[in-house]
Amino acid sequence: MARRSLGRAFGWLWGAYAVSAFGTRLAFDAFPLIAVVVLHAGPAEVAALAAVGPAVGALLAVPLGPWVEFRRKRPVMVAADLVRCAALLSVPAVFALGGLGLWQLLLVSVVVAAADITFTAASGAFLKALVPPEDLMVANGRLESTTWTATMLGPPLGGAAVGLFGPVVTVVADAVSYLLSAAGLRAVGGREQRPVREPATGRLRAGDLLEGWRHLLTHRTLRPLFLNTVLVNGLILAASPPLAVLMLGPLGFAPWQYGLAFAVPCAGGLLGSRLAPRLVTRYGRRRVLRVSGTLRACWPLGLAFVRPGAGGLALVMAVEFGLITCVGVYNPVLATCRLELTPADRVTRTLSAWSVSNRGSIAALTALWGVLAALTGARTAIALAGALLLATPLLLLAAGRGDEASLAGRTGKRPAATT
Repeated sequence: MARRSLGRAFGWLWGAYAVSAFGTRLAFDAFPLIAVVVLHAGPAEVAALAAVGPAVGALLAVPLGPWVEFRRKRPVMVAADLVRCAALLSVPAVFALGGLGLWQLLLVSVVVAAADITFTAASGAFLKALVPPEDLMVANGRLESTTWTATMLGPPLGGAAVGLFGPVVTVVADAVSYLLSAAGLRAVGGREQRPVREPATGRLRAGDLLEGWRHLLTHRTLRPLFLNTVLVNGLILAASPPLAVLMLGPLGFAPWQYGLAFAVPCAGGLLGSRLAPRLVTRYGRRRVLRVSGTLRACWPLGLAFVRPGAGGLALVMAVEFGLITCVGVYNPVLATCRLELTPADRVTRTLSAWSVSNRGSIAALTALWGVLAALTGARTAIALAGALLLATPLLLLAAGRGDEASLAGRTGKRPAATT
């Protein structure tokens, strides 16, 4: 079946997204690795680097959402790429001079986190203006498939590169990927119309800071989808550190086995993102959201039953494959509905509020589950997260009651390949 063309402009946007996604995944966990290997940091310092940096970056991104809303999005995206490139390049530069410290890694992680959220919010608004509404599902499916391809290939390649060339090489690669992304965005071409504020005061109003959350929490369809996503992502990722402790400690898995257990199942994300447009065409968005959203909450409880040996490794891979496949279906459908149900004059603020809330939930629940694992044991913490996830699909039952036609409607088009 022929692939539907979304035009030259989307091709450049997709290429820019792909190169930055691969760079980011190539440098997966680069900062904790540098902190341990180069700076000899302890567990508390590594935990602070992983949690505090992104959390502070998210807070700094809150006022940027309203500011970006009323500006052309492509220049903001290019600027965010260049800021991330410069911040990351400071790490190998100072490392070469022998002055690298934990505080610099923390500062760079804050800057990169704030730029990440700003870029994501601006890119959602840019995509909505760039692609016709009937093609948003296909566009989001292609971006989702790129994410999972990068997640599957990037960390193993990055680990090999670190082994061959040292701990900062993947940071350099990530920085260069942002530079290439900025060049790709420049190549999109065309003239982007500047958004107009009504009334045109030119000032940032206090209400603008909360407009994204106000839209999410008052919209009858987006509110349950938002709360469901924040809870599900937080609970899934909160169980990751206890699972790592359990697998690499008492169960005796080697680091390469642990990495393999999470790299191979990412093929499920590629499969799910390819299936998403076809499933929406056949069954409608509302049913696909509910079924895939429910199924993704059912898998993680299985991780509490992992045992040593090949059988335990196979169990983890099977659970992760099922989970990631469902996520691969759910995410592009959710992204499309979120854009379609958000007015053009508040897309950036809404996406910024969504990202800030998501990261805040992940940071808070990860810290809480760390304490829980210390008190009750890793396996109990994993089981509790899995059990709580089973209740999250109840929120999906409320989604769509205010926008039945938007969520239940089919595209009316033949499905297209998403590669």
